[in-house]
Amino acid sequence: MPAPSSDGLLAALSNDLAAAVDTVGRSVVAIHARRRIPASGVVWQPGVVVAAHHTIQREDDITLTLHDGTSVSATLAGRDPSTDLAVLRMADASAGAAPAVAPATDAPRVGQLVLALGRPGASVTASLGIVSAVGGEWRTWQGGTIDRFVRLDLSVYDGFSGGPLVEAGGRVAGINTSGLARATALTIPAATVSRVAGQLLARGHVARGWLGIATQPVRLPPALQRSLGSEAEAGLVVVNVEPDSPADRGGVLIGDVLLALDDRAVSDPADVLAALGGDRIGQPIALRVARGGKAERLTVTVGERPRARR
Repeated sequence: MPAPSSDGLLAALSNDLAAAVDTVGRSVVAIHARRRIPASGVVWQPGVVVAAHHTIQREDDITLTLHDGTSVSATLAGRDPSTDLAVLRMADASAGAAPAVAPATDAPRVGQLVLALGRPGASVTASLGIVSAVGGEWRTWQGGTIDRFVRLDLSVYDGFSGGPLVEAGGRVAGINTSGLARATALTIPAATVSRVAGQLLARGHVARGWLGIATQPVRLPPALQRSLGSEAEAGLVVVNVEPDSPADRGGVLIGDVLLALDDRAVSDPADVLAALGGDRIGQPIALRVARGGKAERLTVTVGERPRARR
């Protein structure tokens, strides 16, 4: 039996991609919540739309345009600036927009062909490219946890943020955004979207632990290491303590050098964020600090981080 021709394979791939756009495009909506062109969103579950936080510039008088041209009003259920995700509730959950195809659960592969979909107007629009880089869990500059780093090599046009990344087989790999890295298209994986959306629907925001300190990395001189009985070469000097914050009430002072949290060494502000998940709120955490050349232990009850302003 002769092997399929290259023309035949290309036609099959082209048809598969067009079919994926047809299928997933029915779940992509245009969001009218800013002055510029509409942004995109995805019907993630019945009556619930996931969008990019940075594209929702007003919280009232939000409308959606569905794939069939129907206009539906929506309300903001919650937003999380740290992961650039927002969730909208459709006023009419029975409107003609089905949830997206079951999200992909396996990791995208570098070089994999993918589609970015958007609806910056009445019609769905697509951009074809590849996954250019894949990495592990990472934290955004605002402290949000993204389950996997996924960078794209494709054009994310105006209005595409909040739209889905679609594999050739039609599965949704996540939500695309230009709001987490300057001039770079990234995908928030489906696992992160589902996790954050669940919290936003439940409480309107994502709860995160908070100590109320600002820190900067600092090298520890050998003499200080010996005085502290520590082999750590770096720590975090406390440069600010919020008044009446958990750290303030726990006795943390400006100039203290934070060495460890619950006996885990810290040398980068991200280490502190990593130790303060939502499950730590209301729980005590042990701080080992250097003060006046001596090591001291403090106990601080973790608070909830104040909600960020838009």
